[in-house]
Amino acid sequence: AIDELRKAVDLAPGDTRPLTWLAYGYAMTGKKERAIDILRKLENSPHQAYVSPTLAAVVYAGLGEKDRALAALGKAVLERDTRLVIIKVDPVFDSLRSDPRFSEVLRRRGLVPKEPV
Repeated sequence: AIDELRKAVDLAPGDTRPLTWLAYGYAMTGKKERAIDILRKLENSPHQAYVSPTLAAVVYAGLGEKDRALAALGKAVLERDTRLVIIKVDPVFDSLRSDPRFSEVLRRRGLVPKEPV
């Protein structure tokens, strides 16, 4: 998968999506330093294209950084990131589901019913 993700990055220069998924792939295969390096480059480059906070959350979830992943999802809600529609079912976020903050993100995005009054 890493080889294919590298090819995707090469085929789409400037597109942050394949780069974030490559970082996730590195995180999930134990190459956390590589994942962190990519994430830092994405977050700190003034010339880089927009990085979706939802995709940043994917990388943080892969790294096991629950607080950062949830903070990125909170930012995604504020930015009305359209990629949030996948978080309810995407297994990438399974490690966050038991956290009440994840439920709050789902509620704020309108992906679960509001609590009865």
